This record gives sequence, C-alpha cells and structure tokens, in this order.
Amino acid sequence: MRDTLNDIVVVGAGMAGLHTAEALRERGFDGRITLVGEEAHRPYSRPPLSKEVLTGVGLDPSGGGPGWLAGHRALRLREDAAVDALDLDFRPSSRAVGLDTAAREVRVAGPDGTERALRYDGLVIATGARARRPDTDLAGVHVLRTLDDAEAVRAAFGSGGRLVVVGAGFVGAEVAASARAVGMEVTLVEAAPTPLTRVVDPRVGRVLTELHRENGVDLRLGTGVTGFEGRGRVERVRLADGSAVEASLVVVGIGVRLNTEWLRGSGVELRPDGSVACDAYSATSVPNVYAVGDLANWPHPRYGGRVRLEHWTNAAEQGEAAAHNLLAGEGRTPFTPVPYFWSDQYKMKIQLLGQGTPADEVAFVHGSPEDRKFVALLGRDGMLTGVLGLRSTPRTMRYRGLLEKPTTWEEALAAAGVTPAR
Repeated sequence: MRDTLNDIVVVGAGMAGLHTAEALRERGFDGRITLVGEEAHRPYSRPPLSKEVLTGVGLDPSGGGPGWLAGHRALRLREDAAVDALDLDFRPSSRAVGLDTAAREVRVAGPDGTERALRYDGLVIATGARARRPDTDLAGVHVLRTLDDAEAVRAAFGSGGRLVVVGAGFVGAEVAASARAVGMEVTLVEAAPTPLTRVVDPRVGRVLTELHRENGVDLRLGTGVTGFEGRGRVERVRLADGSAVEASLVVVGIGVRLNTEWLRGSGVELRPDGSVACDAYSATSVPNVYAVGDLANWPHPRYGGRVRLEHWTNAAEQGEAAAHNLLAGEGRTPFTPVPYFWSDQYKMKIQLLGQGTPADEVAFVHGSPEDRKFVALLGRDGMLTGVLGLRSTPRTMRYRGLLEKPTTWEEALAAAGVTPAR
C-alpha cells in the first residue's frame, strides 16, 4: 500500500462509488474515506427502478429512509450494518462543483448550498450521469434515473390513464413492460425501426417488437416526438408523422448527460462527449485521480479502441479495479472486463456479453428468434465480439470465457459446435 495515501475522496455514491469504498477497505486501506453523494439516500441498486419498484413487486412497507420506496428489498445493495462497518465519512445531498488538482481539493456544495473544500491524497470520480430531460415544463412528463424519479412515476402509475414512453431502449422498454403488468394503457414511441436498434440485430429487434404488441403495447416505430401539449399538465404527445397520442403520463428515456461539468478547467482530460479520459488502469491525466462507472472512457485491447460502459456490472468491477490500482503503486493491473448487461421484459431475460452493433455478423447457435429462445454469437472483422441470449441464461454465460481472450469467429463457431459455411 502507498504510504502517501491518508485521505481518499470518492465523489459519487452509486454502485461504482460504493464498490470503490468497499474495495479500498478490503485491500487494507485504513485511512479516511469520504463518500460524497448527490442524492439524500444511501447507495442503492438502480436496475430495479424500472421493474420491481414500478410494479411494487417485493415492496417492503416497513423499510426506512426518505420516500416510501426507500425500503424496497430489490434496491438494497448492502444492509445498513455492512455500510456502517466501512467507517465512511458519508456526505449525502452534496454535489461536487469544482476540482483544484494543484491543491488536491474537491469543492462540494452541501444540502444548504454552502461550499466547502475536501482535501484528498487520492480521488475517485464516480459522478455518473443524469437522464436527458425533454424541453417542456408540463406536469406529468418524467424521466427515470433516480429513486426520486421512480417514486414520482410509481405514484402516477396508481392513477391509471394512458402512459406514453418515449424511447424503446432498455429503460423505456422495461417501463412499458412494467406499466402493462399493472394494467396501464401504454404507447411506446421509438424513432428507429425496431427497439434496441443500436445494439442488436434487426431480427432480434423484431422479436422485441412482437413481444410488446402481443402484450398490448401500442408501438409507434420510425417516428420521433416533436412536442408535448396540455394546459399545465401533459394531455397529448405530438409525433413527427403528424399524429398525436393522448397521454396522462409520459416517461422519456432518450439517453443521458454525463455529470462531468464540474471537472472542466481542472486539468482532468475530458473527451469530446464529456467522458473522462482514462488509461488502461482507470487513471486520469492527473496523478492519484481515477474515474469509474458511466463517465469513464478507457482503451480496451479486445475491442480495438476506447470504450465507455453504462452497465451495472461495469460500475462494480471498475470501482474494484480503481481501488486496487490506486493503492498498488507499481503493481497496477489493466482493466479489461467482459462487458455484461441484462434486461427483464415480460418475464424474459435478455443478456449481452461483450459488445454488439446491428452491423455485426450474427450466428444463432442455440435456438432461434422464431422460438424466442436463443443464443447468438456476434462477430466483427473475423473476431468474436459478443454473445446475445434470450431466455437462455446458462447457455449464454458459458461463452463468457471466449470473450476473456481474443477468439476468432471460426474458433467461436467451433466452440458452439457449428461448422462455418464455406
């Protein structure tokens, strides 16, 4: 362990920040760890926000904390006693507003808006991202990124009416499925020709299209949203094809903005998209400053360039890796994970190992899209780049080892027992 590290500040109290703090303690760091969180809540798990939290499945009404959903069992990353045992200086409702790397100080605005400087010997940036918000001030138009967002949407679910979901990415599709589970009328609007068009083969997108429609979702594909209309509260959504959809509630899922504005001018290098430029060890351009989670952008040798991942598993793994490298000195280890993401829709689990794009070569090696149960290998430039599964968890995960090393397309097909076409 490096003797010069006595005070470590972790800015961001989500999955990445908590795992960083845990890993620091597990590796023997016994100095001060200050965990700065913008929300009022302790660290919690975000994936259930669009699923169990909205449907109320597993709700524990005896749970504590601000807001009636804070005790939901699905949200708990750790029991309170486990978090307390980390002996953290936890600063909830506090937001990073600036960084002075020469003085090694983070400027933080507390709950009352008062700014103070937190000195650090080591800094881990884990401020993540926030949802892109539509340009409207009408009531009833929501995004879904935080627990407070989920509380607001869940409360509106109970009023019935018609929900319009804008964007058929993972979050939008999950919100639509959850709304149908509680009996709401749902319209799902997507500018692309199929759901998840940026990450999956069109054949898979068509399967998801059929699933939504069979479950009663009014799916509007190939058209965007031009505006929201109503008197004080949303009443309809205007679409680019000239039509309008009646709405008593709207949830918009059109991507995120990275929470890195506070780093501008600090000397920490930012990429054009606002992400934090890291090296192979998750270290930034400033000594003893690391970045993890949604905002970290680093070179990955198996994907031919730089990557940035908004995955739950990556936040955890990168937090652990950054803690190791911050303490390791000369014994640092490159961070080369196998990306992993999953989504649950209509009691079906979609899993993606590695990376996927619509242009990838695709081989369905188990099952088929028509069966709605399959494992597909994804390839690019003669190499295996990903594995996509639907309702096939054990078979999907068995291919993870192929993605932990460079594997040619023919080697991957052979491992799946498929003879390449000549």
